Amino acid sequence: MRWLHPLPAPGNADDRVDLDAAYWIDEPGRQVVTGMMVSTADGAAQLDGRSGGLGNAADSALFALLRAQADVLLVGAATARAEGYAGDHPSPELRELRARRGLSRAPRMAVVTNRLELTPADPLFTDTEVRPLVVTSEASPRAARDALADVADVVVAGTGRVDVGRALDALADRGLRRVSCEGGPSLLAQVIATDRLDELRLTLAPLLTAGDAHRITAGPVIAPRGMELVHLLADGDHLFLRYRVTGVRR
Repeated sequence: MRWLHPLPAPGNADDRVDLDAAYWIDEPGRQVVTGMMVSTADGAAQLDGRSGGLGNAADSALFALLRAQADVLLVGAATARAEGYAGDHPSPELRELRARRGLSRAPRMAVVTNRLELTPADPLFTDTEVRPLVVTSEASPRAARDALADVADVVVAGTGRVDVGRALDALADRGLRRVSCEGGPSLLAQVIATDRLDELRLTLAPLLTAGDAHRITAGPVIAPRGMELVHLLADGDHLFLRYRVTGVRR
């Protein structure tokens, strides 16, 4: 990867980027919530129903690195099913990075679901190194909650549907202060609506697909939130943007 913004020093445009230093947020004592998403140039967040086909090798490496900087990975159940989610298994190098940063051996997974359409046999619960969390509401089936309690920590946040703000508070109460939201579009939109999103890390793929695929956010219209560009990286024709959310735009 090479820097595009901020501009590199003359003659150093192709210097290797220290991605850990470039993306690390050092704000101890408070919960930091980031979003990691990918989109085509014309706004589609999926290709053939999945986001995985939009990135390149650099995107995969960045995805793994940003996971390694997190305490917990927040994901909607529909996205977890579509993308074939299991627990995260950091490489030895990323485990060393986590140890240097004072983080646990691997990040936890927190799956948000209103209907609890999950089973204890799902890879989220069988292929994981750390006990995941299931975030649901009081309206979810009690029998399903009881079944999942054997393989996950079940967090009830909200009555008729999941209250994302309460869910984030529950994660913070468990010491999970570095939250990486991996979507899907509905979940990310809810995080933004609660004004809890600190940064958006967006990969822009050099593709045009048209169609009616989801954008990176989906849901009711909200007041626009402003952002400022922290940096812009490039790998081939893929762009990697880091934005800081500045708040409601008046």
